[in-house]
Amino acid sequence: MSNATQPVELEGKDLPAHCPNPAMPLWSSHPRVFLEFKDGAAKCPYCGTEYRLKPGTVVSHH
Repeated sequence: MSNATQPVELEGKDLPAHCPNPAMPLWSSHPRVFLEFKDGAAKCPYCGTEYRLKPGTVVSHH
């Protein structure tokens, strides 16, 4: 079950993204995992929190 009821929306400035994110309470922490977005969405393998890129977000690859 996901910790969030709605996907966490991110912008390009939030990348690279990881979970747990800074807004999550310390007691619910798990090891940090960087998220890989496919089709603008990613899901944390630990807690199931869903992340989504805001419409129009451009992901640049270094």
